[in-house]
Amino acid sequence: MGLLRSVGVVLHPTRMNVEAVSTLLAWADRAALPVYGLPDEVGRLDCAAQPVAPEQLAEMSSLLVSLGGDGTMLRTMRLSHRGLTPVLGVNFGRLGFLAEVDLPDLPQALEAIDHHDFTVEARTAVTFACGAVEAAEDEHAHDDQLAFNDVALVRNPGHGSAVVEVVVEGESFVRYAADAVIVATPTGSTAYAFSAGGPVVSPRVEGLLVVPAAAHSAFNRALMLSSAEQLLLRVLPTSGELAVEVDGNVVRTVGPGDELSFRVHSAAGKVVRLGRTTFYDRARRKLQVTGSAEAF
Repeated sequence: MGLLRSVGVVLHPTRMNVEAVSTLLAWADRAALPVYGLPDEVGRLDCAAQPVAPEQLAEMSSLLVSLGGDGTMLRTMRLSHRGLTPVLGVNFGRLGFLAEVDLPDLPQALEAIDHHDFTVEARTAVTFACGAVEAAEDEHAHDDQLAFNDVALVRNPGHGSAVVEVVVEGESFVRYAADAVIVATPTGSTAYAFSAGGPVVSPRVEGLLVVPAAAHSAFNRALMLSSAEQLLLRVLPTSGELAVEVDGNVVRTVGPGDELSFRVHSAAGKVVRLGRTTFYDRARRKLQVTGSAEAF
């Protein structure tokens, strides 16, 4: 990322930290950077920010700043992929695993950006297509199908379990009966997949995790795939209706007979890293990683 020409701001949908917004806008003003925002958020910025359409925000901004929690960060990353615009995550949510800085560190983070004292790290995303026809229609990522954390097939209350066959490179590997079957990126390994018992995976790995949540089958282990391997999930006849969640947002439902094919998008997003913490520092702190008492 060279010299900044403009900055785009994405806000938490319901909460706004006045201090964070004031700090960011004052910095942009000093640097004579135009500020862009989404049409339904510009009014909350209370400044001369210019409203632009969601599909234009990344292309018109040389830096996107996410102000909120992990949900806001994921939404910003999905917006960023059209222009591959780097995202600086500022956390004032509860967990904030994805964000680079917490609110008190924002002034120092902006100063580091002024001095080009940062790196930009690529992030993998995954998309899905439901059926061969949809896959053939458009090989590019649909915005509502692009996941930086995960795509999950989730049991609807009142319906049967998620009974799903996992097919890798055209070969059936396992059939899960579970509350959900999660397809996670390495970035998403610390989200839903982790709560379902999956491993912590470095975000630098290129691949996909398949993790059953509350599996009712004898085999309940996660599966790690290479990004080059073709993954297909087939909803079996004994399954109930399933919600398809993309980064936690329901985008459609599927049922028996439906097939979802997945595609890995390497370097679909970029995040700003200041080098003050590592992935393992954040994982240990945010996930409260300790060790066996016998190891001490």
